[in-house]
Amino acid sequence: MSVQGAPPRVLTVAGSDSGGGAGIQADLKTMLALGVHGMSVITAVTAQNSVGVQGAWELPVEAVRAQYRSVVDDIGVQAVKTGMLASAELVEAVAELISGTDVPAVVDPVGVSKHGDPLLAASALDSVRARLLPAATVATPNLDEVIQLTGVRVESGDDLRRAAEAVLEYGPRWVLIKGGHLSGDAVDLLTDGSAEHWLRAPRHDNRHTHGTGCTLASAIASGLAKGLAVPEAVTQAKEYVTGAIAAGFALGAGIGPVDHGWRFRSP
Repeated sequence: MSVQGAPPRVLTVAGSDSGGGAGIQADLKTMLALGVHGMSVITAVTAQNSVGVQGAWELPVEAVRAQYRSVVDDIGVQAVKTGMLASAELVEAVAELISGTDVPAVVDPVGVSKHGDPLLAASALDSVRARLLPAATVATPNLDEVIQLTGVRVESGDDLRRAAEAVLEYGPRWVLIKGGHLSGDAVDLLTDGSAEHWLRAPRHDNRHTHGTGCTLASAIASGLAKGLAVPEAVTQAKEYVTGAIAAGFALGAGIGPVDHGWRFRSP
């Protein structure tokens, strides 16, 4: 479905972060910064700030399904991105929705927050493996989520390939293993099981990295919505998020967000 004069449209299916650094808020800021029209399906509301998550309330499955159908059936989408899905019921409903939508899907299998707060019920992991990952064009787990999903522990860059193979067994077309928690350069591995793309960026000495995963997944979805191939979309997204991390700023008493608007503020 093409709309005269409208930019590519991307739909995020995720939780709200009241502090504005991650979740739906980070997704929409990223999409705006990258020139696409962002739309949202809110799966959960969190009370969240720079020091942690004080509460989370998931929405009913019917509310999530209604939001999705409302947007997709009328406005249409060129890519979908998923984030916090909270429960097995929501994971299964969203997997069914994106499987029935013939556009690229970026799945960020959010398990824990930057502060270590759980954002996915343990009972939902089987649904992520069996239903959500097979619907993904690109899955973007971090190292903690790799352990949750596969049991593979990544201690060095050499383990990234083993982690990618383990995630690919669940059916995503591509997997991006984010090695940001390792020491040294920030190294990620993108692979579909045959082609390998190693993405390296200098590590910035900045603790204000709240929202990194949401931002990266949304940037990838934005690139795919523009018609980029997966390796190109991921490469451009990595470049964008690296700049956002470098420009991350302090907010509150804890971990501040990456700067989604860093390009607007660059000289």
